[in-house]
Amino acid sequence: MLCETLGEFQEKYVELHQLGDGGFGSVFAGYRVEGKLPVSGRHRHDENGRELAMETVIMLKLRTATMPQLAMVSLLDWYDLDQELILVMERPMFAEDLLVYLKECGGCLNEKEAKVSLEAALYLQNANIFHRDIKVENTLIETTAEGLQVYLIDFGLSCFDDRRKHELLCGTPEHLPLDWFMHNNYCAEPTTVWQLGVVLFEVLTAPKENLFCVVLFCSSASVHCCCLTSDPPDCQDVLTKCLMVDPVDRPTLEQLLGHPWFSIALLSLRLRTICSIATIS
Repeated sequence: MLCETLGEFQEKYVELHQLGDGGFGSVFAGYRVEGKLPVSGRHRHDENGRELAMETVIMLKLRTATMPQLAMVSLLDWYDLDQELILVMERPMFAEDLLVYLKECGGCLNEKEAKVSLEAALYLQNANIFHRDIKVENTLIETTAEGLQVYLIDFGLSCFDDRRKHELLCGTPEHLPLDWFMHNNYCAEPTTVWQLGVVLFEVLTAPKENLFCVVLFCSSASVHCCCLTSDPPDCQDVLTKCLMVDPVDRPTLEQLLGHPWFSIALLSLRLRTICSIATIS
């Protein structure tokens, strides 16, 4: 539902404490007055409205997605104010970002758990959406009786994938593919695969400050992760393929989904992939 005044927002929702703050705005925890439904309110500022319009369209696209394995936290309202957009979403009460989840697991995940953290991005391609900033900070994990649920969050940099090369630098520098540094451009699907590889590398090897090692690993013929809890060939193969220097040599998302390492996970775990329209720093 589109609302256009701050008064309407304040009558319907109560904001409590701030969850996060970044270059693209701030996020507050709160609740809807009717029914006390927990919500998060995201405030975004933009001088020309172009980025705000794109983000809103993408969120509406996700809200109407009909893919059977794609669920998401609902976008309840959005308030298009003067140079500001307020997005109101349902707030999952028992989810935590992947960084916190990593700390609780002793700094790294085992291979079986790491597979779950990659599920969300594999379905965005079917919605023709290019996230552009997949990283552990933009991933929430919720443990339920049905298994791990993955929330891919923060679509502030997202765009629709029109299969063209992108020249505008977007996203976190440590997660940009080598394509950008070598050619000053990048394409959606190979970049998504690269970022999935970086996330997998990070959750398996833990230390964020060593992300620069990804580039060093990519200069060799294969990726060697000495910090894995074990040394499964299938896991090494996934990392090697995702982090290939030449984007042409990386697998497509469909090929990645069909890799034996992911196929085993899909058979052994009940997964629900949740794409949330939220951002939590």
